[in-house]
Amino acid sequence: MQREDWKSSLADRFTGLAVSSRPYLDDIKTWFDTPLGQHVLNTEAAVLDQLLPGLFGYHLAQFSVQDRVLFNASHIQHKFALHLDDVSDGVVAVPSQLPFADDSLDVTVLHHLLDYVRSPHEVLRELARVTLPMGHLVLIGFNPISFWGLWQGVARFKGRAPWTGSFIRPGRLMDWLNLLNFKIDRAQYAIYRPPSARFPGRITDYSHGVSRNLNLPIGSVYVIVARKHVGGITPIRPVWQSRPALGRLTAVQTVRHDSLKKGLHVVTPKGKDPE
Repeated sequence: MQREDWKSSLADRFTGLAVSSRPYLDDIKTWFDTPLGQHVLNTEAAVLDQLLPGLFGYHLAQFSVQDRVLFNASHIQHKFALHLDDVSDGVVAVPSQLPFADDSLDVTVLHHLLDYVRSPHEVLRELARVTLPMGHLVLIGFNPISFWGLWQGVARFKGRAPWTGSFIRPGRLMDWLNLLNFKIDRAQYAIYRPPSARFPGRITDYSHGVSRNLNLPIGSVYVIVARKHVGGITPIRPVWQSRPALGRLTAVQTVRHDSLKKGLHVVTPKGKDPE
């Protein structure tokens, strides 16, 4: 094996991307720099600007297929970005083998990573491991039940980003999260227009709250906020009978003293008469 092939194979093994997405990682990053990609990023950032201030903790991590930071609105002090390949600023990590201890992150923003990884189940299990109890996952991805999902059915065969991924249905993703003891706090949808070269540059205003905007489950982009719940031990209490004490009383027949005395066999010393 040539040195270049060995390095490519090693990189593929450690990035965790799906085989169909590995050759297009640079194209995916480049697409987010296009006008359409910037519109998607700006819309997602507008939603996150309203959601992240309500999530608290000490440590926040962002894991994305592109390099732009989307967590500036968060009030958490320690914030950092994770990357799939070497960059000048950030941490390089494998999505299914994160370099963190159990229960160590308060908030994790997963930006379009599940659309392109080899095994989304493994990535979610790893995120469940490193998330603190009552911590949050913020998952962002492309919705296959949308105009963009219909467009992907044709465009992915041309090998163009971002259509080379495997878009996950939000309902299925929520089922996976429930199995990992996550409860869905909210699901926000955005971008209802089909992809086109002349996409409008105006971003929906979410400054009055995300709930005041259109939120149909056919938006091209979804933002799911889930909280980790850990079940506690339920104490087993004894079942006390609530019947009144008088209910357990029974009538006892009285015994006469003389009849009781007749039935006794009295032993007396010699020379003395029994009483």
